[in-house]
Amino acid sequence: MAIEKINTEKFLELAKEQPVIDVRSPAEYKHAHIPGAYSLPLFTDEERKVVGTIYKQQSREAAIKIALDYFGPKMKKMIEEVEDICKLRKKKYDSAKNPDELINLNSKIVLLYCWRGGMRSGGVAWLMDLYGFKVYTLIGGYKKFRNYVLETFKLPFQFKILGGFTGSGKTEILRTLEKNRVPVIDLEKIANHKGSAFGNIGMPEQPGQETFENLLAIKLRKLFTVSSLDNFSTHTANSIWLEDESQRIGLINLPNDFWKTMRSSPLYFIKIPFEERLKHLVREYGVLDKQKMIDAIGRIKERLGGLNAKNAIQLLEEGNITESFRILLQYYDKYYLKALHNREGINSLLHTIDCESVSIENSDKLEAPLQYHNEDR
Repeated sequence: MAIEKINTEKFLELAKEQPVIDVRSPAEYKHAHIPGAYSLPLFTDEERKVVGTIYKQQSREAAIKIALDYFGPKMKKMIEEVEDICKLRKKKYDSAKNPDELINLNSKIVLLYCWRGGMRSGGVAWLMDLYGFKVYTLIGGYKKFRNYVLETFKLPFQFKILGGFTGSGKTEILRTLEKNRVPVIDLEKIANHKGSAFGNIGMPEQPGQETFENLLAIKLRKLFTVSSLDNFSTHTANSIWLEDESQRIGLINLPNDFWKTMRSSPLYFIKIPFEERLKHLVREYGVLDKQKMIDAIGRIKERLGGLNAKNAIQLLEEGNITESFRILLQYYDKYYLKALHNREGINSLLHTIDCESVSIENSDKLEAPLQYHNEDR
């Protein structure tokens, strides 16, 4: 079976069913990789450094000879590891409880990539092909995939932004829309952060910036059918719903092109009384670690004001969560309102939706998604 070199679009399409193998070094993989890829490094970090140095200082031929010294003893183990990956992946899907999750998985097909689609993926592809696998390699490697990711954020997506003061239950509304098969991207879920100074408490470690971008781009592409980067006319007619966010979510920065599209998109502001939002926040955040909450207040002390920070911490230590959160919520309301008024063209973008309380049923007031859902049925 001949080794096939394929472009990024076809590679990612096949990756929905077949295993993807990243043969770069452990450090490269740890930094960022194609979502879902397995790490099977051809070289250790130190071996990669040695081969690269010889390539630059001596010659390509000398580097290949050294590389073969490293590669030779690993061949059998690499084949066995790929076999295990394929078997485990097939077993996972064959045992899926939901019949819709069953896929046409061939246990002898693998997709490989390295940094540029050169010698490393070529060498491993040769070995796997020799053993009997059907092998596809990524033209241009991970570097080309990253170009694909960055180009994604420049595409003319249609967004609808769900806004509202802190404690409005925006995340819950988005999840309700998603259950109703409305296109939604939960940025905070991808970033593992809830977006405020308290957003990392009780959350997993945030992904790296590059990993976040890779995950976001794949999600965007999944929601829209794109024939090519030059022809975006085939995308679906429905907008993607996103929560209104600042450009920074914890340690993550939203890509500039993506952020600009968000800022120029219609904003649906869920307006809910202060006391209702306060009760919701007490239920959601009142169970979190008290010391971590105090530390978070300390991080926004200057913006919150020394006296407000001191009082919020004291009330929290006394167990008066409601009054502590009242101080914090007043601060976040003021902060959000200022940012809202500073947004360019906000008067033509803003749609205010009055709601009595925090509830997932507030999604019913977003007429466009429900119309989409009903028609889709």
